[in-house]
Amino acid sequence: MALPNIFDQAVATGVIERINKLTSATQPKWGKMNVGQMLAHCCVTYEMIYDNKHAAPKGLMKWMLKTLVKGAVVTEKPYKHNSRTGPAFLMTTEKEFSTEKERLINYIKKTQQLGAKEFDGKASLSFGPLTTTEWNNMFYKHLDHHLSQFGV
Repeated sequence: MALPNIFDQAVATGVIERINKLTSATQPKWGKMNVGQMLAHCCVTYEMIYDNKHAAPKGLMKWMLKTLVKGAVVTEKPYKHNSRTGPAFLMTTEKEFSTEKERLINYIKKTQQLGAKEFDGKASLSFGPLTTTEWNNMFYKHLDHHLSQFGV
């Protein structure tokens, strides 16, 4: 079953509409993050692409990510609730809801506007070169997982 194509404007708009249903008081159905932290957590994927804010893994960590983690992230198989996450994705401090919401929406819009061709064969910081389908799965699945976590 193919995941919805985040590069399609209607799909991106649908995800943004779900984000716009969140409020600073929205509570999770599972997990430890509050809604501001979740939005900041979702931004990390895009920071790794656009902002040169995170260091690429090296050595054993890079091998482990490509060998053991990549398949869980870039396939259509849904994430399990309360799955472990990478250190860059851990949110332990408070995050400003409206700031993180705006950042995430802007990242989604930018990605959709760049389009699938921009990502075909593009290297991921953690996983190396990915196909357009793998990028789509990673983007959409992660967003859907966390928006479902918060009931939208």
